[in-house]
Amino acid sequence: MGRVLVDLLSVLPIIALIGFAGFLAASESALTSISRVLIEELESKRGGHLLKKYSAQPARFLNVILLVRKVCEFTAAVLILRILQQSFTTGYSYLYTVIIMVILSYVVIGVGPRTMGRQNPHRWARAGIVVSAFLAVILGPVTKLLIAVGNAITPGKGYRSGPFTNEAELRDLVDQAHERGLVESDEHEMIHSVFELGDTLVRELMVHRTDMVWIEKDKTLRQALSLALRSGYSRVPVVGDNLDNIIGIAYVKDLARRALDHHEAETTQRVGELMRPAVFVPEIKIAAELLKEMQRDQIHLAIVVDEYGGTAGIITIEDIIEEIVGEIADEFDDGVEAFTWISEDKARAKATLHIEDLADELKIEFEESDSEDVDTIGGLMAQKLGRVPIAGSTITLKGWKITSERPVGRRRRISSVIIERSDEEDNNE
Repeated sequence: MGRVLVDLLSVLPIIALIGFAGFLAASESALTSISRVLIEELESKRGGHLLKKYSAQPARFLNVILLVRKVCEFTAAVLILRILQQSFTTGYSYLYTVIIMVILSYVVIGVGPRTMGRQNPHRWARAGIVVSAFLAVILGPVTKLLIAVGNAITPGKGYRSGPFTNEAELRDLVDQAHERGLVESDEHEMIHSVFELGDTLVRELMVHRTDMVWIEKDKTLRQALSLALRSGYSRVPVVGDNLDNIIGIAYVKDLARRALDHHEAETTQRVGELMRPAVFVPEIKIAAELLKEMQRDQIHLAIVVDEYGGTAGIITIEDIIEEIVGEIADEFDDGVEAFTWISEDKARAKATLHIEDLADELKIEFEESDSEDVDTIGGLMAQKLGRVPIAGSTITLKGWKITSERPVGRRRRISSVIIERSDEEDNNE
């Protein structure tokens, strides 16, 4: 009888440790799956205020749960080994201990409790947060110390709050929700785009300097308004000596208001007198950070500079938003064919048409200098003009006059050109 009692007393701590570890596993599963909406609903109930604290700092609670659960499992393994050594040899004791703990850890602590935690998150989360909050007060410094040691001996950048709750887990939850039909495909892609925005650099989203529309500071208001109307942009960078010297931003509304109030200003006043200060950002800046700053400071357009201080391009708040929601559809897409003859001496072509195809249609041959470093009609016009073509831009080449039509799309790129026979010498404007 005494022997049985001793054996029972030896087994009871093991049962208690395994049971508590299972409780912690269920609590962890419930806490990681509970939504903020449910937390708000439970705020008035027992443990609700602690759940509010958990939503603000989940790592603080989850790390201590993991620590205590591991302590329980390892302690139970030691006690099981001690009992088995009384009846078996050392080798068999180790083997049986491993087998027993694998089964207990996988089934009793792993599958069962975690399933219950996900099935009833509100119940297990309320109970688990009370226990974890108590443990966090006692063992919080220990978890911070262990995380610091782990980060110190781990190559690469560590996690300040530990790697036990991270973006990957949230991404996985989003994927699971999508598979179950709870999240639509476009919503699923949008959520992932938000995560990716945190790793996206500004230079990946900017409009390159070769595609920029800009104006010199000494141009008149009339010239600036004409450029704005032809290009479709409401904000145009103002340059000084060259494109690497951007001194401000011209707002069409400022120019139009001045021209309306003082008609003589159209021809007498210069753009440089009405421009606003430009905002400059490095090309290696994280897009998500820039979006927050642009929202906070009400900035619509920023100048992107490279590591040498030169102009790399421009970026707008729409460029960043487009990375999240996808390309914004254009209501002016007119479905222009690659090349269409309007009459014997007139044709319309896409700006993306290859210049070799253009030469074949017009029965002409381009000089090597004409086609150097360019492949499309749009590229050819930009080369001859020395800047991005806008609506109305014209070049004359090999007896043909090429005129860009209205821009389309959010970035106002020229989509088509009109090609007419001409007797003028090769020139551009």
